[in-house]
Amino acid sequence: MSLKRGLLMILVLGVTASGKGALAFELARRIGGEIVSIDSMKVYRRMDIGTAKPSRERREQVRHHIIDIVEPYDSFSVDQFLRLAAEATAQIRSAGRPVVGAGGTALYIKALLYGIFDGPAANYEIRKKLKAQIAAESTAVLHEQLGRIDPAAAERIHPNDARRIIRALEVYELTGKPISSFQRQFGADSALGDWTIIGLRRPKAVESSRINLRVKKMIDQGLVDEVKSLLAEEKPLSKQASCAIGYAEVINHLKGRTTFDEAVERIKINTRRFAKSQRTWFKTFTEVNWLDVADDEDTEHLLGRAMQIIDSKGGQ
Repeated sequence: MSLKRGLLMILVLGVTASGKGALAFELARRIGGEIVSIDSMKVYRRMDIGTAKPSRERREQVRHHIIDIVEPYDSFSVDQFLRLAAEATAQIRSAGRPVVGAGGTALYIKALLYGIFDGPAANYEIRKKLKAQIAAESTAVLHEQLGRIDPAAAERIHPNDARRIIRALEVYELTGKPISSFQRQFGADSALGDWTIIGLRRPKAVESSRINLRVKKMIDQGLVDEVKSLLAEEKPLSKQASCAIGYAEVINHLKGRTTFDEAVERIKINTRRFAKSQRTWFKTFTEVNWLDVADDEDTEHLLGRAMQIIDSKGGQ
């Protein structure tokens, strides 16, 4: 493995059941990397089937980080994720290995790439005034104004992006500080330019079919028994864990609120809605190298296409 490849930071994203986990695994094996899971539910111990965790065999072949680290009765936050991601990334890179991020929790991905915003709440009077200024002058005028008070934000925000320009100026007017000072990331290594982002994209009908197959597989693997076991534990599930798709619907069934068939159908519906939400989030992410995946395309062929992207970015 070359020095360049040892410094690689690759992020594989996609909606649930898109195949991102399989691609991330094969990528990590190919380049000698370790995987950082970007998934808000895979953090929970004993929640294996419903979260589609990688198998023990795969985790023995390739080291995975931020999986099985929290008890189901505890909560888990984006701040905790960023701290653990920073630690994992530093550890992997210090060993000279590539980092392969994999996940579909859009909020975590956004925080990883663009930071967390700790600024003030919206002020609608200021927004109204700024919108009126745009109407009277232009968005470009406000962008120039932003450039004088916060060059970093102005460089990042497109001159025609009125919504984000208004928000940046609003924050400055409320606090006297540039919006960039409120945006936190876990460290210099998390800057967008350091990640090669690969996105998997399939037609919606294909994604829905794959979701239905995944739900069937989870049921066949024993999801109901997994939920029963969790409910039998001494401490109750946290709100976050009990609301997870797959678990919430089975809990309702076990409590007599729905039939088994209704619960299974509801898991499918809620998972498809979740995938729709993921697609909406991902559209806002920049610099994604999208791979449109054919229905019959195997992981090996997809891996070759992903490696072309990586090598083109200088990871030879």
